[in-house]
Amino acid sequence: MFYWFMKYIVAGPIVKTLFRPWVVGAENVPKTGGAILASNHLSFADSVFLPLIMERRVSFLAKSEYFTGKGLKGRLVKLFFTATGQLPIDRSGGKASEASLNTGLEVLGKGDLLGIYPEGTRSPDAKMYRGRTGVARMVLEAGVPIIPVAMIDTEKVMSVGTGVHIRRIGVVFGEPLDFSRFEGMESDRFVLRSITDEIMYELHRISGQEYSDVYATSVKEKRTRVSR
Repeated sequence: MFYWFMKYIVAGPIVKTLFRPWVVGAENVPKTGGAILASNHLSFADSVFLPLIMERRVSFLAKSEYFTGKGLKGRLVKLFFTATGQLPIDRSGGKASEASLNTGLEVLGKGDLLGIYPEGTRSPDAKMYRGRTGVARMVLEAGVPIIPVAMIDTEKVMSVGTGVHIRRIGVVFGEPLDFSRFEGMESDRFVLRSITDEIMYELHRISGQEYSDVYATSVKEKRTRVSR
């Protein structure tokens, strides 16, 4: 109930009035049943804009730190992420990664939409980076369609270290990708890489971003070392 109140009464009208989002390909999102929305990740605001322009509820996997902050600010951040349908996950790897996978599968198993950022983190410079194979494993285990989603110009609204800038943003939904031909091969790392690369190619095609075949986290770590 709180999610829909925020979507239609509080946040939704404000976002649509200020940022006037344009949408292409909304008919590619299934009306019912579980599906994965695999999106590029340009801004913190992506997880706000995408759920608010969709008719169906979509849940994103968000890092658990957003739900454990202290004080008033921490409570407000937790409230915001809960209101926008995001679920806490531990991204430290190992058993934590397995738990994240299971959380996503639970969402899909209930016939809901799950939002995933295959790059694993926000782009540091509006380029598109190499995808992580977790998305491929999830789509094979869940047996659901995957819809590529391109967020357009959201980094110009809110990027790291800047305030909010009012400007129009866009969302492009590509045609669903079917990987049922790889059923039962979720343990084959070469298959997982092939699927992930196909997803990233489609995201690159519909977003128009420049592509760099390295992980975004590696780029961020390198820049952090240089800036010290």
